Amino acid sequence: MGDLTGRVAFVTGAARGQGRAYAVRMAREGADVIISDICAPVSDTVPYVGSTPEDLAETARLIEEEGRSVLSRTVDIRDDAALRQLVADGVARFGRLDVLVANAGVLSWGRLWELTDEQWNSVIDVNLTGTWRTLRAVIPAMIDAGNGGSIIIISSSAGLKATPGNGHYAASKHGLTSMTNTLALELGEYSIRVNSIHPYSIATPMIQNDAMLAVLGKHHSYLHSFAPMPYQPPAKGSGAKRSDFMSPEEAAEVVVWLAGDRSGLLSGSQIAIDRGVMKY
Repeated sequence: MGDLTGRVAFVTGAARGQGRAYAVRMAREGADVIISDICAPVSDTVPYVGSTPEDLAETARLIEEEGRSVLSRTVDIRDDAALRQLVADGVARFGRLDVLVANAGVLSWGRLWELTDEQWNSVIDVNLTGTWRTLRAVIPAMIDAGNGGSIIIISSSAGLKATPGNGHYAASKHGLTSMTNTLALELGEYSIRVNSIHPYSIATPMIQNDAMLAVLGKHHSYLHSFAPMPYQPPAKGSGAKRSDFMSPEEAAEVVVWLAGDRSGLLSGSQIAIDRGVMKY
């Protein structure tokens, strides 16, 4: 019996990486889970390989391995009708919707005045407008259920501080921070909490690719805005101290806590998942 037993969570961008970790961790805590992902390239301007239907199927398998039920569907969060249909089908199947993890997002690189229309539009349309469409589809169902609930919006360290070389991404993530704070005020009367998390350097394909290294290699002054991880004490039984990226599973521990009742006093909070890097 976990913190989320009897509840239903919806996780977008769940085919791999952070989204998969969040969805599986919710299931381990007792929730049935609705998952979605585009499972295709978002744009030629996104410099890493997109997720696949096989990736999403693996997430579904891992949820079922935890003993929970799953509704899995390929959905582009820019597609309003598809989002609304998935939410309706999820509520029809599970009878309720308690948690949203708005995770889907993309990243590309370039100086702000040199970005193409396609670079700008793809990042803003997915990260900001797509998240808004997701919220618009989900919130009425949560209100109608009358059970309160928790919305966790996945922003970024770039949603709290300026970062060079990805100004469109930072603009989208700052926008998510603003939406979080507005919704915390608007949804309080329904006992629905809204918080955002702000990861820094999670080990996923989004940041583990050559495009970021190319920008930093060309503009050395930007390196100061991307501080290395501080050393961490080793886990029990492990070797040397860690200074690598964080794992999606580590971030999932924060997300599942925000989803459950033990974080019941928090709404409208921005939680940095960064090992203190942004304090430098």
